Amino acid sequence: MYSFIDDQERRKEKHLIWAATRSALENIEFFRNKNGKKSKSRWDLLVRLLNIFAVLLKFTGYYSKGYSNAKTIRINKITLDYPDLPAAFDGFRILHLSDLHIDHIPGFASIINSQVKKLEFDICFLTGDYRKDLSGSFAHILKPFKILSRYIQAPFGTFAVLGNHDTYLMAQYEKEVGIELLVNESVEIEKDGQKILITGTDDPFNYYTEQAMLCLETRGYDFKIALVHTTELAKTAAANKYDLYLCGHTHGGQICLKDGFPLISHQFEGKRFNHGQWKIGKMTGYTSRGVGVSGIPIRFNCPAEITLITLVRK
Repeated sequence: MYSFIDDQERRKEKHLIWAATRSALENIEFFRNKNGKKSKSRWDLLVRLLNIFAVLLKFTGYYSKGYSNAKTIRINKITLDYPDLPAAFDGFRILHLSDLHIDHIPGFASIINSQVKKLEFDICFLTGDYRKDLSGSFAHILKPFKILSRYIQAPFGTFAVLGNHDTYLMAQYEKEVGIELLVNESVEIEKDGQKILITGTDDPFNYYTEQAMLCLETRGYDFKIALVHTTELAKTAAANKYDLYLCGHTHGGQICLKDGFPLISHQFEGKRFNHGQWKIGKMTGYTSRGVGVSGIPIRFNCPAEITLITLVRK
């Protein structure tokens, strides 16, 4: 059903180099993105401000409403049509999950499972941020993640990339939870003799390296999908003729004004990338509002989503 572009030995070599690089990036005092370095203290300050905001919400009585909103996940079904989609993939269904932060709300995995098990899909993509914190232990998310994994196994595979809340150490559990982690690499999906390409990159928001950009320089496929945690590599993907770009990270703002305008989006590519569908040239992109929450476990005017995308040949 699927096969990696690189052979096993080449993949092993690349993963070792990536793990060494990512390990170093995770342990220095600065994050790195395409625009240079940024201090970790900015995140610490934001968390303190959010905690103050949470206290104010509790005082006014709005916190419980926001918490209830955060536990309500919508199924968002969309259809995307492409004239160059291989005929074998007409009607191909993609389950897209992003920003699970599965440990932020007690029992949240069960809420996700109750929604996912209703759906039928051919392939599953996860675009990063599986835990609440930026660092520290993640052992406590393994059990709920394994349970979730039972419901997201797909006929053509279940693939994931890492986000800025994740660690390279999670890679050692991919087989255990039944998920293929794409680390700056590509995989071919074959159906009825026809192929599409899936490319997954490492997180470019805090752990950017040139390998994330270089792995998108692919050739020779009629249809290509890029999986990236943020929108930061969208222009690179479009320049390399990717057809679909799936990401998350923004949570759609999580806390928005009534018109959907986010108070904080954590992305700098433009407001059209905050959530939902967008285009760069011929490439269609989709930014998920995310399944879970970050900072404080509340949502306003920005419902959580599980996305089911159907590809059709125009």
